Amino acid sequence: MPLQLTVCDDVRQIAPDFHHLAIEAYGLTNAPSTPQTAALLDDAARRLAGRLDGRAPHEDPHMVAWRAAYTAFGAKPNRTRNSAEALAKRALADGGLPRINALVDVYNAVSVAHLIPVGGEDLGRIRGGMRLLRATGAEGFVTVAAGEQVVEHPEPGEVVWCDDEGVTCRRWNWRQGTRTRLTDTSVDALFLLEGMGGHAGLEAAGAELADLLGKVSPGARLTVRPAI
Repeated sequence: MPLQLTVCDDVRQIAPDFHHLAIEAYGLTNAPSTPQTAALLDDAARRLAGRLDGRAPHEDPHMVAWRAAYTAFGAKPNRTRNSAEALAKRALADGGLPRINALVDVYNAVSVAHLIPVGGEDLGRIRGGMRLLRATGAEGFVTVAAGEQVVEHPEPGEVVWCDDEGVTCRRWNWRQGTRTRLTDTSVDALFLLEGMGGHAGLEAAGAELADLLGKVSPGARLTVRPAI
């Protein structure tokens, strides 16, 4: 049964143009970063530079729309950037994008090349469905601080992704929790692509991600759910 994804009405009210595309993948084989996934990251940085043509990432129309959505729920976009903008800044800086593991490298490359927030969750660690909602502030968020696992709480009104156990990603797609992130032992995963407005290009990015996942993990079973 597909994982249920729900966008709550209070989020729709502040971002009526928000939509998302999901890819469910089963039977994946993750591994440390490879020369091939590193090359994908380098190529994504070149594609991003061509798209921006000298502009800063936050000047791209899609990032302008995301900044407006962040501002609408009280976040400061210069301090807590959406994941695509944050990755884009790293891609254009000296040192480039980090190499994490094969699956994360692939979805980070698609995120940067298309300037779209993309996340990956371990389906084996998701409890119940996932909901995008405005937090009460009581929800728990498992993360790491000073090398130790800690539980934080979102600010009241903050937009977060949650499952039945707690927050999986804070400030929409700013920081993923450690509980559900993809690791070298992940087998089944949900990849979530998020867009603002009709110019986001989720379908093209989703098709590229599905193709790359099939190449880095042959034999995986993929289902691309249409953007909604």
